[in-house]
Amino acid sequence: MQETEALVRKYVEEPVWAVVGASNDRAKYGNRIYLKLKQAGYRVYPVNRREQKIEGEIAYASLLDLPEPPTVVNMVVPPHEAPAVVQQAEVAGAQAIWFQPGAENAEAVQWALERGLDVVESCILVQLALRPPSFEATSSLSSDPSPRDPSPDPATSTRQ
Repeated sequence: MQETEALVRKYVEEPVWAVVGASNDRAKYGNRIYLKLKQAGYRVYPVNRREQKIEGEIAYASLLDLPEPPTVVNMVVPPHEAPAVVQQAEVAGAQAIWFQPGAENAEAVQWALERGLDVVESCILVQLALRPPSFEATSSLSSDPSPRDPSPDPATSTRQ
């Protein structure tokens, strides 16, 4: 458990993320996660092979199409898609795979670990909500000065 907590702390501070399964549908977690990461000041790339844009930003069909290696690949995909995403993440130069609840796949986790990738199985929305509020205020990473909250969902709230 401590190792997982250490990985969460380490990677929640990394500024470059990709969200595989990003969506334009505000009711889906792929959208909520993408927007919340942007709002929090991360440089985040939406990956969706069926969309050309996500929330007005270029959507990438593959992790291999990104303009820079993401440090963290956040997965919001069905478990059967996870192995292919993990393989792409390694080739793309990612350091960590962050499985959202429901995206976990034992084969993909094992494959990632065998190749030296860190694996986190946790909800990034919860982790962002637990983070001290000063992070967003002092972050200079954000290129979007107007934070957008996609929903009043308590899991995405940063208020305590």
